[in-house]
Amino acid sequence: MSYSVDANVLLYASDSGSPWHGRAADFLSRCAVRPELFCLAWPTLLAYLRIATHPSIFATPLTPNQAEANVESLMALPRVRVLGEGEGFWTAYRSLMDVPIRGNLVPDAHLAALLLEHGVQTLYSRDRDFLKFTSLRVEDPFGA
Repeated sequence: MSYSVDANVLLYASDSGSPWHGRAADFLSRCAVRPELFCLAWPTLLAYLRIATHPSIFATPLTPNQAEANVESLMALPRVRVLGEGEGFWTAYRSLMDVPIRGNLVPDAHLAALLLEHGVQTLYSRDRDFLKFTSLRVEDPFGA
């Protein structure tokens, strides 16, 4: 079995001003030792880099070097696999079309299709929009 996380989990873990910071950091620490494959999608990692370094979003944004070091630390974990689009991506994306995909739902559908393509069924996220994709089991990583 394998699982993935949305960028919001990574962002909370990096934002010491977030009320979710401690819970997110603890959750990622537990992910580091779980026996299942921890799948990270490139869109998630790139969204993390974009947002964590953005001065209009974080009160104290990370430097690019800090954010990149965080990504590299995750990628170095022994049970982590980084997922990218393969030949079946478009078919997986099109299979999600029972939900009208437009606007801000496009990046969520991108991640959902990527996970579907790679057989990842569980996504930890606080973003309730992922519940629209029946191919995913979406869980709140903080149990709230």
